[in-house]
Amino acid sequence: MDFAFTQEQLMIRDSAERFLAQASDSHAVRAAMCRADDYDPALYQRIAQQLYWPALMVPEAHGGMGLGFVELAVLLEQCGRFLLGSPLFATACLATPALLLGDNPVLQARYLAAIASGQTHATLACALEAEQVHVQARPCAGGYVLDGSHAQVIDGALADLLLIAARSPGSTGEHGISVFAVPADTPGLLRTALPTLDQTRRLARVELQHVQVSAEQLLSAAGQGWPLLRDAQRVAAIGLAAEQLGGAQQALDLTLAFTTERRQFGRPIASFQAIKHRCADMMLQVECARSAVWYAASVAREYLAPDGDPAVAAELLGAAATAKAHASEAFFHCAAESIQLHGGVGFTWEYDPHLYFKRARASERLLGTPAWHRERLAAQLFGEQP
Repeated sequence: MDFAFTQEQLMIRDSAERFLAQASDSHAVRAAMCRADDYDPALYQRIAQQLYWPALMVPEAHGGMGLGFVELAVLLEQCGRFLLGSPLFATACLATPALLLGDNPVLQARYLAAIASGQTHATLACALEAEQVHVQARPCAGGYVLDGSHAQVIDGALADLLLIAARSPGSTGEHGISVFAVPADTPGLLRTALPTLDQTRRLARVELQHVQVSAEQLLSAAGQGWPLLRDAQRVAAIGLAAEQLGGAQQALDLTLAFTTERRQFGRPIASFQAIKHRCADMMLQVECARSAVWYAASVAREYLAPDGDPAVAAELLGAAATAKAHASEAFFHCAAESIQLHGGVGFTWEYDPHLYFKRARASERLLGTPAWHRERLAAQLFGEQP
């Protein structure tokens, strides 16, 4: 694939870099980590109403910009570089693709417009494996009653809208799973914020206790929701990989800056061959991840396009698995090396590398570990059902 950014994509990247360098610098990130309840709401309003980031992939018919996933990935790379703490990832990378892949135009019109304007934060409550969806959706007069829970939902305690996966009683595997759009103020919906290693990304446990929903809240046909959930999570994994790519690049940049300034034996330690080799290894991993991420983002763009080819879904699996595995390993390697090449002080509070190390470790498991993705890729290659 001959891939190069367009002028519009470069403009998005450069404007995001300039904005985040001020709005999400080290001081702002540390302040956000100390907030007990929410991200900075004023920052997100600037992101939504001045920069229109949540509106990037929303169709123009619903008040969005109508751009593709590559543009969003360009933006997410910069968010990863500056450890932006906001509802943007859950809203734009999880909820928006799920809404776009659904076939309920009424819900799309209602919620995509609210997401584009920044009025609504949304997320997806699901599981990587269909067998792990334990929320029950029992039919009742006028709709369904939901009971059960989802653990570790990204921004689950903060979202105004939750897209919740639930299965019919007695169903197993990929059969009988439905997706419901449930407002956060629905009676019986309980959300508990969880302590996390990475304080820049919030997780929550979502419990449903006799939550009543109507059939109009179904995002797709009843019992046919797993393909939507599966593909939405693959798209989100690519978005997360773009974030990880940005974090890995920043960990490398921090290391290069420190080793250039730090002097030993009368010369910068960056001039020592052993340091050069380790920095070269970091750069190699970053560039390998970069190739995988932008290829995967291009595949996701084709799949999510209004006239996209459904056959791209099979390619989406391999692209997402490759990008997430490479980006996870590159980010963790670069973050760990950054701490070591800072002489150990990188893990102290005064220096930033420990922040990237925590984000790298937490993101490595989010939406599938490298080993999990490689198992899916191997299953596809050998003709098994991934």
